[in-house]
Amino acid sequence: MKYILIDFINIAFEVYTWLIIIRIILSWIQVSPENIAIRFIYELTEPVLGFFRRIIPSIGMLDISPIAAVLAIEILRSIVIRVVYLII
Repeated sequence: MKYILIDFINIAFEVYTWLIIIRIILSWIQVSPENIAIRFIYELTEPVLGFFRRIIPSIGMLDISPIAAVLAIEILRSIVIRVVYLII
């Protein structure tokens, strides 16, 4: 049971990290904001990226908030897995 829950947590964090990476790639190309898949990705990732954008200013044209977000997600994943491992 414990390992199934830990696997689920790992997969959830991994999927969210990939959604952020996809969003980064989408920012480099011109995409239609009316596309439902594009909107889905933006709506899922904007709360986290928006939070980091408010904390970390852009460096010229470079937005480093996704890097900080991915690092924070990895740290959070590690903490959550350790807590679950200790509790269960």
